Amino acid sequence: MRKNLPPPPEPVNRIPPLDLARQYRQIDAEASAAALEVLRSGRYIGGAAVSDFEQAFARHVGTAHCVACNSGTDALYLALRALDIGPGDEVIVPPFTFIATAEVVSEVGAKPVFADIELATFNLDLAQVERAITPRTKAIIPVHLFGRPLDMAALQELAAAHNVAMIEDCAQATGAKWGDRRVGSFGQVGCFSFFPTKNLGACGDGGAMTTDDAELAAKLRMLREHGQKERYRHDVVGVNSRLDTLQAVLLSVKLRYLDPWNEQRDRAAQRYRELLAPLPKIALPTSPAGGQAVWNQYTIRLVEATSEQRDRLRADLQAQGVSSAVYYPLPLHLQPVYQNLNYPAGSLPAAERACQEVLSLPMFPELQPEEQEQVAYALKDCL
Repeated sequence: MRKNLPPPPEPVNRIPPLDLARQYRQIDAEASAAALEVLRSGRYIGGAAVSDFEQAFARHVGTAHCVACNSGTDALYLALRALDIGPGDEVIVPPFTFIATAEVVSEVGAKPVFADIELATFNLDLAQVERAITPRTKAIIPVHLFGRPLDMAALQELAAAHNVAMIEDCAQATGAKWGDRRVGSFGQVGCFSFFPTKNLGACGDGGAMTTDDAELAAKLRMLREHGQKERYRHDVVGVNSRLDTLQAVLLSVKLRYLDPWNEQRDRAAQRYRELLAPLPKIALPTSPAGGQAVWNQYTIRLVEATSEQRDRLRADLQAQGVSSAVYYPLPLHLQPVYQNLNYPAGSLPAAERACQEVLSLPMFPELQPEEQEQVAYALKDCL
């Protein structure tokens, strides 16, 4: 562990939280050729390109099936529908995540039940999950937040003991592993987002669901296509949630680069740990002992800071050319939309503390060492 920072770096350009233009420059020729081929084909919905991507992504995750859809939110929603979860049911979710994780539970008429997180990992505290299980609990939605996987072996055991389904929210963790398996291969359904900021990002919205259950995969396909198994014959009420062909070919190109990009993210996370270790009052994220993180975000905690102090630090960093972000400033149980669930302030203390202490630093595969040194010095100066 370093005791001192290296000499101050020469100033570089303003450092963004991520830079998708740098990524595109690496794949310009391949991505442009693939996109032009689709545009010239006149086939923009469905077809072999989408099926090819689904098969390639299933192989990457390590599941028998992949069903592509319009977004990560739709993936979660369709998974709940396919598992027949609805009114009268409860689904356990973390309060420290993007609202989509709970929102989809409400959309199917079920009740989101919040279980607190572990402050060290930002992921669900499994002891709190077990306490939240009732006879009405139908599923648990673990979120592999910021690209760090939750202990899936332990959660699988817990879910099996209580006979509840598990829907993995892998939106920020494409490529992450627990043990020798990738996330998205443990639950009944794994749900992925291809929003542009994700580790595997489209040039627009996109999502996918992975499963080993052929019957469940068929149901997911039916639900995403207006509830039809064959054209113009509708067996259930479904939705229109397709991944378009252009996004599919771009994702197929990017999928070939995903593992090297994730390795670059991991090296950047290691550099941050070395650079930031000497700074006081900062809790640094670590890769889990039983898994492999993919660092969609590099999120530190400003220990014992108030949200006002954190926000002032963020403004000071911005003045020094370092962009940062806060994911997330308000936990879900305190959001106005969920006040009817009666979770008072203080009821989920780890999530509430995380919301006032977290700060996400620039993180993307192309982030340069000299840029990370600038981040470290700006943090030292502002602190």
